[in-house]
Amino acid sequence: YMQFFTRHNLKHFDKMRCLRKRSAVSFLGILVVCLLFMNLYIEDGYVLEGDKQLIRETATHQLNPERYVHSFKDLSNFSGSINISYRYLAGTPLPRKRYLTIGLSSVKRKKGNYLLETIKSIFEQSSYEELKEIAVVVQLADFDSAWCEGMVQDISQKFAHHIIAGRLIVIHVPEDYYPVLDGLKRNYNDPEDRVKFRSKQNVDYAFLLNFCANLSDYYVMLEDDVRCSKNFLTAVKKVITSREGSYWVTLEFSKLGYIGKLYHSHDLPRLAHFLLMFYQEMPCDWLLIHFRGLLAQKEVIRFKPSLFQHMGYYSSYKGAENKLKDDDFEEESFDIPDNPPANLHTNMNVFENYEASKAYSSIDEYFWGKAPSTGDFYGIVFEKPIKISKIKVVTGTEDRQNDILHHGALEVGEKIVGSKKGRQCTTYLRLGEFKNGNFEITDVEHKVLFDINCMRILVTKSQKEWLIIRSISVWTSQTPNQ
Repeated sequence: YMQFFTRHNLKHFDKMRCLRKRSAVSFLGILVVCLLFMNLYIEDGYVLEGDKQLIRETATHQLNPERYVHSFKDLSNFSGSINISYRYLAGTPLPRKRYLTIGLSSVKRKKGNYLLETIKSIFEQSSYEELKEIAVVVQLADFDSAWCEGMVQDISQKFAHHIIAGRLIVIHVPEDYYPVLDGLKRNYNDPEDRVKFRSKQNVDYAFLLNFCANLSDYYVMLEDDVRCSKNFLTAVKKVITSREGSYWVTLEFSKLGYIGKLYHSHDLPRLAHFLLMFYQEMPCDWLLIHFRGLLAQKEVIRFKPSLFQHMGYYSSYKGAENKLKDDDFEEESFDIPDNPPANLHTNMNVFENYEASKAYSSIDEYFWGKAPSTGDFYGIVFEKPIKISKIKVVTGTEDRQNDILHHGALEVGEKIVGSKKGRQCTTYLRLGEFKNGNFEITDVEHKVLFDINCMRILVTKSQKEWLIIRSISVWTSQTPNQ
């Protein structure tokens, strides 16, 4: 009996010891998790607890957007503004909401300063009517107060009437609001001062975006050494109108860095939080690409011609030379085509996903067909009859200069027949032949007496080379009476 009792007690004791051991392990596990969460919470006052895991898993440039799209879009913490006190160095809060805010952030440069020229270009290239719809916000982001004061005096003297009119504001964020900028991790083997420069730049832009979030319907990001094309606002409005009903996060009006990137203003708080979250990870232009991907815009939507050109010769980083230029920039780009709604079709053998629609779009894409034969065509059927003033077609690209239309003609047609999918015109009028792969004609409304229903590019002789139709541009005159 005693033996049984002892064995029973030993088993009970072992069980209790096992339970205590498990409890201790569980307690230690909970303690470790708690310590981790506390570490995540206190490590960076600008980053919210729920976002830290995303940062940890995104330490390199190779971020997988699809993995985070849903969680990123649903984070309610991103909708609020960041609690910062801004100093107004010139101008006052806007009395009314505008159509477009143009944001510039500037720091003292070792060589050359282009800020005044950039502000001048924005205002000079805008008409009086356009000026009513824009606001320009300049953030002086240098911690040198003497430089800031001198720059404010220059801006106030040269652009006093724009400040009085309420379309130019100069702001500054005190250094106290900035996160740690020294001793940051050196991703991509960047030198320490380079890491500090690009990290601070991310924070500068985050603070600027945060300020501009409620000033207008749209926001465009520029650098402080940029030249604008004439009537750029009218061109931007035309593009935005053409994209109605389609989803987009970023529209690009320059191929360089973060120049000419357009956003809905309602996305600015999220973008500001995003730049702060990853401020030390990578340069701003890389982060902008990831932001677009996280909000489920996979492809670049870039428009030509470019509306903004980099004019600075010296970089704001150490005064290094920066000769980057956008070869798609046009000073007089206000004359952008209308390209009215149309159905596009071709009987050519299309290469991969370079389909017909890409030639008619103002986006930087093109149609690419395999070696066309005599009689092959690229057809456009307009949704409504139109009057056309000008037509321009460009084939080939800089790196595929022989993939042009060597022998072809452009024709316009009337009297549509057929079902929706197979609509075409019964009669066509030839307007001219292609020369060196290009076609351009003006005063079409005076040469064509009927309302135009169709337009087509006709191959008049077979060629061994493939065919790239880079762009088709149509300008309309008044809408015909129905």
